[in-house]
Amino acid sequence: MAAGSSDLESLSPPRAWPICWPEPAREGSGGGRAEPGSFRAAGREHRLGWTAGGGPLAAHRDGGGGEERRETGYFALARSLLDGRAPGARSRRHHRQPRPGPLPPVQPAAEPEGGGDNDLLGQLIRDLNEINEVPFFDIQLPYELALKIFQYLGRTELGRCAQVSRTWKVLAEDEVLWYRLCQQEGYLPDASISDCSCWKLALQDCRAKECALRTNWKNRIGAVSQLQYELGKVLCDVHSCDGVVIAGYTSGDVRLWDTRTWDYTAPILEPVHGSADPGPQPHVSFVRINSSLAVAAYEDGTVNVWSLMIGREPIHHYQHNQRIQALALGLEGAVIATASGFQVKVESPDDRGYWQTIAEFEIQKLVNFLHLVPDVVGSPVTIAAAEDMVYLLKAEESSKVLHSVYGLPVTCLDVSPSEAAFGVKGFGWLLNETNKILLYNLETGQCLTKLGSSLGDFTCVNLQNSPPWMLVTGNKDRRVRVYDLRRSKSLCSLYAHHLGVSAVQMDDWKIVSGGEEGLVCVWDQRMGTKLWEMHARHPVRHIWFNTHSLITANIPDEKNPRGASIMDDDLTAHRRHRGIIYAYEFSVDQLARESVLPICRSSYDEVTGYNYNIGLAVPYDNILVT
Repeated sequence: MAAGSSDLESLSPPRAWPICWPEPAREGSGGGRAEPGSFRAAGREHRLGWTAGGGPLAAHRDGGGGEERRETGYFALARSLLDGRAPGARSRRHHRQPRPGPLPPVQPAAEPEGGGDNDLLGQLIRDLNEINEVPFFDIQLPYELALKIFQYLGRTELGRCAQVSRTWKVLAEDEVLWYRLCQQEGYLPDASISDCSCWKLALQDCRAKECALRTNWKNRIGAVSQLQYELGKVLCDVHSCDGVVIAGYTSGDVRLWDTRTWDYTAPILEPVHGSADPGPQPHVSFVRINSSLAVAAYEDGTVNVWSLMIGREPIHHYQHNQRIQALALGLEGAVIATASGFQVKVESPDDRGYWQTIAEFEIQKLVNFLHLVPDVVGSPVTIAAAEDMVYLLKAEESSKVLHSVYGLPVTCLDVSPSEAAFGVKGFGWLLNETNKILLYNLETGQCLTKLGSSLGDFTCVNLQNSPPWMLVTGNKDRRVRVYDLRRSKSLCSLYAHHLGVSAVQMDDWKIVSGGEEGLVCVWDQRMGTKLWEMHARHPVRHIWFNTHSLITANIPDEKNPRGASIMDDDLTAHRRHRGIIYAYEFSVDQLARESVLPICRSSYDEVTGYNYNIGLAVPYDNILVT
């Protein structure tokens, strides 16, 4: 076939092989220009070995028919891989090519034994699967070491690693990794790794329940119940721990409720002085409870201690000569601190279970606030605020003054394992001494920071239950403030209660505050907006909540109201004065339609009704009377 210019233009070089163009001859060299005929011969010789797109072409004939069959796509790629040749790489850039040069020879593709399209495709799939395996973790590293590396990844990173290959998927879905994630995020803290067959699904379920609980909190979906005792007894003090509520009354009775099981028939804790003693029983001044003990202090200086595991009878009893001004109970263990007059006494059982006084301290002023430092190893540490002085009291050591400024009394106190926060009343704007919150380190005894500058007194502070590096306070100026302890600045200020804030607690996203007017408000801390509120008579003195429940107590200031007596026959007249405890449950098990908190709390089961029996959940809710 005669070679012409049209033949040279019709022959395109293969794209899989690198194109080598001969350089033009330089002056003084013996080389010359290549003739076009050499390119024609090379192109004609290898034309059947390449496809039009540059991929390898298996040229073979069917059974002697002499008819060629072209193979493209995966079959051509598979043949090139089996023959040991590199697959064709197409150039992504269309640049001007120089003149073509000689091409390397191409060996004809050999037909595999038992050749068939299915066998060839299966071999290709097996080769690709081998390529996806990561030899870095399969060969060079043991499985335990690779698992140790994966422990530093979070949920999102583990999900991405599971999409890399089969080996990484097995590593990323190991039960040890997802069990550690559950523990780190606070889900199922008491469970062991053998308690669940799939910890990844367990973590997903826990996060879904947490999202549903947050939705119920925001939309006020749940159930509310009143923890009532009986008519004619005024509520004196309330405390709670992990859903167990203890309350003391003016009749001297101490009552327990377990809201975790909604057991409203819990027994009454009997005092040492029985009903046979003549005369009225002393009022209950303070009550405290933890996971194992319940403590009550009375007006006559008596202190009774009950074990929640044994029964109604007290396991310990001791007496002060004067009225008890403050009572503290450790979060864990059996340590009790009481303040009466100028004396602070600390009681605890020994190794054999016999209670004894482990420390007594004499201080200069009357104690207003008393707290035991949690998580202390060894001798218990007590923080006492007496007027304008704050003491650090440790057994077997003398009392230490943590803070003292004459004429600046302490208005509130709370402690954490390493710090103490308390409010200090100032002289006012004239002397440039406003009310502040002071934060002290308990180990060094040094003041870490001073927070706030307000005309109103700080009435409550919560450091122990707040998120790390955060603190929430309530003030008489009607505001709830959240502080960042690292920057010593206020993160948000919420206008809450028109008579002042009396109790407050927060977690990572919400704040619950109570006021002197009896209003309980739930706030979104990040948005700074009020979600909902509930109202009851008397100031809110106690607030406690966890992820799914809320307990509030409205305690009257007047324990002996005028015009009402415990011995009166018409005990319904005493209803408005006795105080009340509310237990809210926002569990996801509640049905949304049946669990919306009621607007009106009246039960309509009483013979005689009064206007104060109709209590609206939200004061500005509209009621249509037909």
